[in-house]
Amino acid sequence: MKPTPQFIWDIGTAHDLFVSLEVLHDPDRFGLRGNWAAGVRSRLPIEHREFLQDVLTNHHVWPLPWLTSLPHPKNSATILDRLEEIPPRRRLHEISDCYLADDFKELLYRVADHGTWHETEARMLNNLMVEKQRKGGKGKKKVSEEEVEATLMVWANAEQFGHSYLEALKSYYEVFFHEEEERILPALTQSAAKAQALSNTLPLDELLNELSQGLRFDYEGVEQMKELVMVPSFWTTPLTYFGPIGQGGEKWVFLYGGRPDGMSLVPGEMVPELLYNTLKALADPTRLRILKYLAEEPLTPAELARRLRLRPPTVIHHLDALRLARLVHVTLSNQGRRYEARHEAVDGACAMLENFLSGKLLEE
Repeated sequence: MKPTPQFIWDIGTAHDLFVSLEVLHDPDRFGLRGNWAAGVRSRLPIEHREFLQDVLTNHHVWPLPWLTSLPHPKNSATILDRLEEIPPRRRLHEISDCYLADDFKELLYRVADHGTWHETEARMLNNLMVEKQRKGGKGKKKVSEEEVEATLMVWANAEQFGHSYLEALKSYYEVFFHEEEERILPALTQSAAKAQALSNTLPLDELLNELSQGLRFDYEGVEQMKELVMVPSFWTTPLTYFGPIGQGGEKWVFLYGGRPDGMSLVPGEMVPELLYNTLKALADPTRLRILKYLAEEPLTPAELARRLRLRPPTVIHHLDALRLARLVHVTLSNQGRRYEARHEAVDGACAMLENFLSGKLLEE
Protein backbone atom coordinates (compact mmCIF):
# COMPACT_ATOMS: atom_id res chain seq x y z
CA MET A 1 0.00 0.00 0.00
CA LYS A 2 1.90 3.06 -1.28
CA PRO A 3 -0.60 5.90 -1.83
CA THR A 4 -0.42 9.05 0.28
CA PRO A 5 -3.98 10.36 0.02
CA GLN A 6 -5.42 13.55 1.34
CA PHE A 7 -7.06 12.84 4.69
CA ILE A 8 -10.56 14.17 5.32
CA TRP A 9 -11.47 13.98 9.01
CA ASP A 10 -15.19 13.29 9.36
CA ILE A 11 -15.86 13.59 13.08
CA GLY A 12 -19.35 13.43 14.53
CA THR A 13 -21.84 11.31 16.43
CA ALA A 14 -24.24 10.83 13.50
CA HIS A 15 -22.25 7.87 12.19
CA ASP A 16 -22.84 6.08 15.47
CA LEU A 17 -26.58 6.76 15.24
CA PHE A 18 -26.61 4.23 12.40
CA VAL A 19 -23.71 2.02 13.51
CA SER A 20 -25.24 1.51 16.95
CA LEU A 21 -28.39 0.15 15.35
CA GLU A 22 -26.30 -2.40 13.45
CA VAL A 23 -24.59 -3.44 16.68
CA LEU A 24 -27.83 -3.68 18.66
CA HIS A 25 -29.31 -5.99 16.01
CA ASP A 26 -26.21 -8.20 15.76
CA PRO A 27 -24.72 -8.02 19.28
CA ASP A 28 -22.77 -11.30 19.19
CA ARG A 29 -20.63 -10.09 16.31
CA PHE A 30 -19.50 -7.09 18.36
CA GLY A 31 -19.12 -8.84 21.70
CA LEU A 32 -22.12 -7.08 23.22
CA ARG A 33 -24.42 -8.75 25.73
CA GLY A 34 -27.51 -9.86 23.85
CA ASN A 35 -29.92 -9.24 26.73
CA TRP A 36 -28.76 -5.63 27.10
CA ALA A 37 -29.13 -5.04 23.34
CA ALA A 38 -32.61 -6.54 23.45
CA GLY A 39 -33.47 -4.22 26.33
CA VAL A 40 -32.52 -1.16 24.30
CA ARG A 41 -34.52 -2.38 21.29
CA SER A 42 -37.55 -2.99 23.53
CA ARG A 43 -37.78 0.73 24.32
CA LEU A 44 -38.93 1.38 20.77
CA PRO A 45 -42.64 1.25 19.87
CA ILE A 46 -43.34 -2.13 18.32
CA GLU A 47 -43.97 -0.80 14.78
CA HIS A 48 -40.62 1.02 14.77
CA ARG A 49 -38.84 -1.93 16.35
CA GLU A 50 -40.16 -4.35 13.74
CA PHE A 51 -39.40 -1.97 10.88
CA LEU A 52 -35.75 -1.49 11.95
CA GLN A 53 -35.36 -5.23 12.52
CA ASP A 54 -36.55 -5.85 8.97
CA VAL A 55 -34.32 -3.15 7.46
CA LEU A 56 -31.18 -4.26 9.29
CA THR A 57 -31.78 -7.97 8.73
CA ASN A 58 -33.05 -8.03 5.15
CA HIS A 59 -32.34 -4.78 3.33
CA HIS A 60 -28.96 -3.47 4.55
CA VAL A 61 -29.49 0.18 3.71
CA TRP A 62 -25.99 1.62 4.06
CA PRO A 63 -25.97 5.35 4.95
CA LEU A 64 -22.20 5.74 5.54
CA PRO A 65 -21.31 7.10 2.06
CA TRP A 66 -24.26 9.50 2.23
CA LEU A 67 -23.15 10.76 5.64
CA THR A 68 -19.62 11.44 4.41
CA SER A 69 -21.05 13.60 1.62
CA LEU A 70 -22.91 15.93 4.02
CA PRO A 71 -21.55 19.13 5.58
CA HIS A 72 -20.79 19.48 9.27
CA PRO A 73 -21.99 19.41 11.98
CA LYS A 74 -22.42 15.63 11.94
CA ASN A 75 -24.72 15.23 14.93
CA SER A 76 -27.92 13.22 14.92
CA ALA A 77 -30.35 16.14 15.08
CA THR A 78 -28.76 17.76 12.01
CA ILE A 79 -28.85 14.51 10.05
CA LEU A 80 -32.47 13.83 10.96
CA ASP A 81 -33.37 17.37 9.87
CA ARG A 82 -31.57 16.77 6.58
CA LEU A 83 -33.53 13.55 6.02
CA GLU A 84 -36.77 15.38 6.74
CA GLU A 85 -35.96 17.94 4.05
CA ILE A 86 -35.84 15.16 1.44
CA PRO A 87 -39.25 14.13 0.03
CA PRO A 88 -40.17 10.68 1.44
CA ARG A 89 -40.20 8.97 -1.97
CA ARG A 90 -36.63 10.22 -2.60
CA ARG A 91 -35.04 9.32 0.77
CA LEU A 92 -34.01 5.83 -0.26
CA HIS A 93 -32.56 7.21 -3.52
CA GLU A 94 -30.59 9.89 -1.66
CA ILE A 95 -29.06 7.47 0.83
CA SER A 96 -28.24 4.85 -1.80
CA ASP A 97 -26.95 7.08 -4.57
CA CYS A 98 -23.39 7.29 -3.20
CA TYR A 99 -22.74 3.54 -3.22
CA LEU A 100 -25.04 1.89 -5.76
CA ALA A 101 -23.38 1.04 -9.09
CA ASP A 102 -25.03 2.50 -12.19
CA ASP A 103 -26.55 -0.82 -13.31
CA PHE A 104 -28.20 -1.29 -9.90
CA LYS A 105 -29.46 2.31 -9.94
CA GLU A 106 -31.01 1.93 -13.37
CA LEU A 107 -32.93 -1.16 -12.32
CA LEU A 108 -33.97 -0.15 -8.80
CA TYR A 109 -34.87 3.44 -9.65
CA ARG A 110 -37.11 2.13 -12.45
CA VAL A 111 -38.86 -0.17 -9.99
CA ALA A 112 -39.35 2.81 -7.64
CA ASP A 113 -40.81 4.94 -10.45
CA HIS A 114 -43.27 2.22 -11.49
CA GLY A 115 -44.14 1.17 -7.93
CA THR A 116 -44.04 -2.49 -8.94
CA TRP A 117 -41.74 -5.18 -10.31
CA HIS A 118 -41.98 -8.31 -12.43
CA GLU A 119 -40.08 -11.54 -12.93
CA THR A 120 -37.82 -9.87 -15.46
CA GLU A 121 -36.58 -7.38 -12.83
CA ALA A 122 -36.10 -10.21 -10.35
CA ARG A 123 -33.87 -12.14 -12.78
CA MET A 124 -31.90 -9.01 -13.62
CA LEU A 125 -31.32 -8.15 -9.96
CA ASN A 126 -30.28 -11.72 -9.17
CA ASN A 127 -27.69 -11.61 -11.97
CA LEU A 128 -26.35 -8.26 -10.78
CA MET A 129 -26.01 -9.53 -7.21
CA VAL A 130 -24.19 -12.68 -8.31
CA GLU A 131 -21.81 -10.64 -10.49
CA LYS A 132 -21.12 -8.25 -7.63
CA GLN A 133 -20.20 -11.17 -5.39
CA ARG A 134 -17.90 -12.57 -8.09
CA LYS A 135 -16.08 -9.27 -8.47
CA GLY A 136 -15.77 -9.06 -4.71
CA GLY A 137 -13.90 -12.36 -4.66
CA LYS A 138 -16.76 -14.39 -3.17
CA GLY A 139 -17.28 -16.66 -6.17
CA LYS A 140 -20.49 -17.30 -8.04
CA LYS A 141 -22.77 -17.80 -5.07
CA LYS A 142 -26.50 -18.34 -5.47
CA VAL A 143 -28.58 -15.41 -4.27
CA SER A 144 -31.81 -16.36 -2.51
CA GLU A 145 -35.17 -15.47 -4.01
CA GLU A 146 -36.17 -13.98 -0.66
CA GLU A 147 -33.24 -11.54 -0.75
CA VAL A 148 -34.06 -10.45 -4.30
CA GLU A 149 -37.77 -10.04 -3.60
CA ALA A 150 -37.17 -8.17 -0.34
CA THR A 151 -34.96 -5.65 -2.14
CA LEU A 152 -37.47 -5.15 -4.94
CA MET A 153 -40.35 -4.76 -2.49
CA VAL A 154 -38.55 -1.96 -0.65
CA TRP A 155 -37.86 -0.06 -3.86
CA ALA A 156 -41.38 -0.61 -5.18
CA ASN A 157 -42.63 1.03 -1.97
CA ALA A 158 -39.94 3.71 -1.73
CA GLU A 159 -42.28 6.42 -0.44
CA GLN A 160 -43.62 4.29 2.40
CA PHE A 161 -40.06 3.23 3.22
CA GLY A 162 -39.02 6.89 3.37
CA HIS A 163 -41.80 7.71 5.84
CA SER A 164 -41.14 4.69 8.06
CA TYR A 165 -37.35 5.05 8.01
CA LEU A 166 -37.34 8.62 9.28
CA GLU A 167 -40.01 7.97 11.93
CA ALA A 168 -38.16 4.91 13.23
CA LEU A 169 -34.84 6.81 13.40
CA LYS A 170 -36.51 9.68 15.27
CA SER A 171 -38.01 7.24 17.73
CA TYR A 172 -34.66 5.52 18.33
CA TYR A 173 -32.96 8.89 18.86
CA GLU A 174 -35.57 9.98 21.38
CA VAL A 175 -35.72 6.79 23.45
CA PHE A 176 -31.99 6.05 23.57
CA PHE A 177 -29.45 7.70 21.33
CA HIS A 178 -29.78 11.36 22.37
CA GLU A 179 -28.29 10.48 25.77
CA GLU A 180 -25.72 8.15 24.23
CA GLU A 181 -24.58 10.94 21.93
CA GLU A 182 -23.50 13.08 24.88
CA ARG A 183 -21.58 10.16 26.40
CA ILE A 184 -19.58 9.20 23.31
CA LEU A 185 -18.69 12.62 21.86
CA PRO A 186 -15.65 13.24 24.11
CA ALA A 187 -14.26 9.79 23.24
CA LEU A 188 -14.68 10.40 19.51
CA THR A 189 -12.98 13.78 19.76
CA GLN A 190 -10.08 12.26 21.69
CA SER A 191 -9.79 9.38 19.20
CA ALA A 192 -9.75 11.73 16.21
CA ALA A 193 -7.03 13.88 17.77
CA LYS A 194 -4.89 10.80 18.37
CA ALA A 195 -5.44 9.56 14.82
CA GLN A 196 -4.58 12.95 13.34
CA ALA A 197 -1.32 13.01 15.27
CA LEU A 198 -0.44 9.49 14.10
CA SER A 199 -1.21 10.40 10.49
CA ASN A 200 1.68 12.87 10.59
CA THR A 201 4.21 10.21 11.60
CA LEU A 202 3.07 6.84 10.18
CA PRO A 203 2.82 5.62 6.59
CA LEU A 204 -0.72 4.76 5.49
CA ASP A 205 -0.53 0.99 5.98
CA GLU A 206 0.85 1.34 9.51
CA LEU A 207 -1.70 4.03 10.35
CA LEU A 208 -4.63 1.83 9.31
CA ASN A 209 -3.18 -1.12 11.20
CA GLU A 210 -2.75 0.95 14.35
CA LEU A 211 -6.24 2.46 14.25
CA SER A 212 -7.94 -0.86 13.43
CA GLN A 213 -5.85 -2.67 16.05
CA GLY A 214 -4.84 -5.54 13.83
CA LEU A 215 -6.00 -5.14 10.22
CA ARG A 216 -3.72 -5.00 7.21
CA PHE A 217 -5.13 -4.25 3.79
CA ASP A 218 -3.92 -5.57 0.45
CA TYR A 219 -6.73 -4.58 -1.92
CA GLU A 220 -6.56 -4.06 -5.64
CA GLY A 221 -7.44 -0.55 -6.74
CA VAL A 222 -6.08 1.16 -3.63
CA GLU A 223 -3.38 2.82 -5.73
CA GLN A 224 -6.11 4.95 -7.35
CA MET A 225 -7.09 6.47 -4.00
CA LYS A 226 -6.61 10.25 -3.78
CA GLU A 227 -8.83 11.07 -0.80
CA LEU A 228 -9.44 9.06 2.37
CA VAL A 229 -12.33 9.97 4.66
CA MET A 230 -11.40 9.06 8.25
CA VAL A 231 -14.41 8.29 10.47
CA PRO A 232 -14.00 7.37 14.15
CA SER A 233 -16.87 5.29 15.54
CA PHE A 234 -17.45 4.51 19.19
CA TRP A 235 -19.84 1.63 18.59
CA THR A 236 -18.01 -0.30 15.88
CA THR A 237 -14.80 -0.82 17.90
CA PRO A 238 -12.70 -2.82 16.97
CA LEU A 239 -14.39 -3.71 13.67
CA THR A 240 -13.79 -1.42 10.71
CA TYR A 241 -14.79 -0.64 7.16
CA PHE A 242 -12.28 0.31 4.45
CA GLY A 243 -13.28 0.70 0.82
CA PRO A 244 -14.09 3.04 -2.06
CA ILE A 245 -17.20 5.19 -2.15
CA GLY A 246 -18.72 6.49 -5.32
CA GLN A 247 -17.48 5.79 -8.81
CA GLY A 248 -13.89 5.91 -10.04
CA GLY A 249 -12.13 4.58 -6.94
CA GLU A 250 -10.47 7.91 -6.08
CA LYS A 251 -12.34 8.48 -2.81
CA TRP A 252 -12.23 5.88 -0.03
CA VAL A 253 -13.57 5.76 3.52
CA PHE A 254 -12.06 4.25 6.65
CA LEU A 255 -14.47 3.71 9.55
CA TYR A 256 -12.42 2.71 12.58
CA GLY A 257 -12.95 2.06 16.27
CA GLY A 258 -12.92 5.18 18.41
CA ARG A 259 -13.76 3.74 21.83
CA PRO A 260 -10.97 3.88 24.46
CA ASP A 261 -9.77 0.48 25.71
CA GLY A 262 -10.89 1.18 29.26
CA MET A 263 -14.39 2.37 28.33
CA SER A 264 -17.34 0.02 28.08
CA LEU A 265 -19.90 0.02 25.30
CA VAL A 266 -22.61 -0.52 27.91
CA PRO A 267 -23.14 2.69 29.93
CA GLY A 268 -22.14 2.21 33.57
CA GLU A 269 -20.53 -1.20 33.00
CA MET A 270 -17.43 -1.62 35.16
CA VAL A 271 -15.67 -4.26 33.04
CA PRO A 272 -14.70 -2.98 29.56
CA GLU A 273 -15.59 -5.27 26.65
CA LEU A 274 -11.95 -5.50 25.56
CA LEU A 275 -10.82 -6.95 28.87
CA TYR A 276 -13.76 -9.35 29.02
CA ASN A 277 -13.42 -10.47 25.39
CA THR A 278 -9.67 -10.95 25.74
CA LEU A 279 -9.93 -13.11 28.85
CA LYS A 280 -12.80 -15.05 27.27
CA ALA A 281 -10.79 -15.67 24.10
CA LEU A 282 -7.71 -16.82 26.01
CA ALA A 283 -9.76 -19.16 28.21
CA ASP A 284 -10.57 -21.47 25.27
CA PRO A 285 -8.02 -24.26 24.57
CA THR A 286 -8.76 -24.31 20.83
CA ARG A 287 -8.10 -20.58 20.57
CA LEU A 288 -4.85 -20.99 22.49
CA ARG A 289 -3.78 -23.65 19.97
CA ILE A 290 -4.72 -21.31 17.13
CA LEU A 291 -2.67 -18.49 18.68
CA LYS A 292 0.30 -20.83 19.04
CA TYR A 293 0.14 -21.77 15.36
CA LEU A 294 -0.28 -18.13 14.36
CA ALA A 295 2.69 -17.12 16.51
CA GLU A 296 4.82 -19.42 14.35
CA GLU A 297 3.61 -18.26 10.91
CA PRO A 298 0.69 -16.53 9.16
CA LEU A 299 -2.09 -18.95 8.15
CA THR A 300 -5.44 -18.87 6.36
CA PRO A 301 -8.62 -20.28 7.94
CA ALA A 302 -8.43 -23.28 5.59
CA GLU A 303 -4.84 -24.02 6.62
CA LEU A 304 -5.78 -23.78 10.29
CA ALA A 305 -8.78 -26.06 9.76
CA ARG A 306 -6.51 -28.76 8.35
CA ARG A 307 -4.08 -28.50 11.24
CA LEU A 308 -6.79 -28.51 13.87
CA ARG A 309 -8.94 -31.08 12.05
CA LEU A 310 -11.95 -28.85 12.48
CA ARG A 311 -14.58 -27.63 10.06
CA PRO A 312 -13.73 -24.24 8.50
CA PRO A 313 -16.85 -22.52 9.96
CA THR A 314 -15.74 -23.58 13.45
CA VAL A 315 -12.27 -22.17 12.88
CA ILE A 316 -13.69 -18.92 11.54
CA HIS A 317 -15.86 -18.62 14.67
CA HIS A 318 -12.74 -18.88 16.84
CA LEU A 319 -10.83 -16.43 14.64
CA ASP A 320 -13.66 -13.93 14.93
CA ALA A 321 -13.41 -14.17 18.73
CA LEU A 322 -9.66 -13.60 18.56
CA ARG A 323 -10.12 -10.61 16.25
CA LEU A 324 -12.76 -9.15 18.57
CA ALA A 325 -10.20 -9.43 21.38
CA ARG A 326 -7.60 -7.85 19.02
CA LEU A 327 -5.24 -10.78 19.54
CA VAL A 328 -4.53 -11.33 15.84
CA HIS A 329 -3.38 -9.43 12.79
CA VAL A 330 -5.62 -10.00 9.77
CA THR A 331 -4.43 -9.29 6.24
CA LEU A 332 -7.43 -8.60 4.00
CA SER A 333 -7.11 -8.98 0.24
CA ASN A 334 -9.22 -9.92 -2.75
CA GLN A 335 -7.86 -13.46 -2.35
CA GLY A 336 -9.16 -13.85 1.21
CA ARG A 337 -7.82 -13.50 4.75
CA ARG A 338 -4.55 -14.44 6.40
CA TYR A 339 -4.03 -14.34 10.16
CA GLU A 340 -1.03 -14.06 12.48
CA ALA A 341 -0.63 -13.53 16.21
CA ARG A 342 -0.59 -9.95 17.49
CA HIS A 343 2.05 -10.35 20.18
CA GLU A 344 1.75 -6.82 21.54
CA ALA A 345 -1.93 -7.46 22.29
CA VAL A 346 -1.09 -10.37 24.59
CA ASP A 347 1.28 -8.14 26.55
CA GLY A 348 -1.38 -5.42 26.56
CA ALA A 349 -4.00 -7.82 27.93
CA CYS A 350 -1.83 -8.66 30.92
CA ALA A 351 -1.22 -4.98 31.59
CA MET A 352 -4.93 -4.21 31.24
CA LEU A 353 -5.88 -6.88 33.76
CA GLU A 354 -3.30 -5.58 36.22
CA ASN A 355 -4.55 -2.00 35.77
CA PHE A 356 -8.16 -3.09 36.21
CA LEU A 357 -7.42 -4.96 39.43
CA SER A 358 -5.47 -2.00 40.79
CA GLY A 359 -8.12 0.53 39.76
CA LYS A 360 -5.86 2.38 37.31
CA LEU A 361 -7.98 1.41 34.28
CA LEU A 362 -11.05 3.08 35.75
CA GLU A 363 -9.05 6.20 36.55
CA GLU A 364 -8.09 6.54 32.87
